[in-house]
Amino acid sequence: MIKTTFDWVKHINQHKTPVEDFTEKDWGIFNSYVIHKVISQNPDYIEVVNYVQSFPPQEKRMIYSIYKEFIPKNNKWNGYIKSKVKQPNKELVEHIKDYFKCSSKEAKEYIPLLDKKNLQQILTDRGIETKHQKPLLK
Repeated sequence: MIKTTFDWVKHINQHKTPVEDFTEKDWGIFNSYVIHKVISQNPDYIEVVNYVQSFPPQEKRMIYSIYKEFIPKNNKWNGYIKSKVKQPNKELVEHIKDYFKCSSKEAKEYIPLLDKKNLQQILTDRGIETKHQKPLLK
């Protein structure tokens, strides 16, 4: 039984389960984007992923079948690379967003452009005490 998208990757890499053995519920968990992303972490499979990405994501059975046939059976885990970019404090983003009357996305872009002194002044202007500012600025 499939519980996560990563279970699908195991079936592609290790189990090689036939398409017809999966239930509709299993296919509902199949996420083409994440599967492409995980499999592409292995440099040996980049060309296969590039080819398979040309199919519509709704063609789940076809995508699974192609990967199942083209990728050799192995027990190798394809690591999922996560962003190393530190995200700003959510509460700080809200204060910046409200101060500049902008979107959260824009507020996140503003924060690295403002020095600590400017951020402290904005928080002070918004009524945030100095002792409560420190955790927001970490």
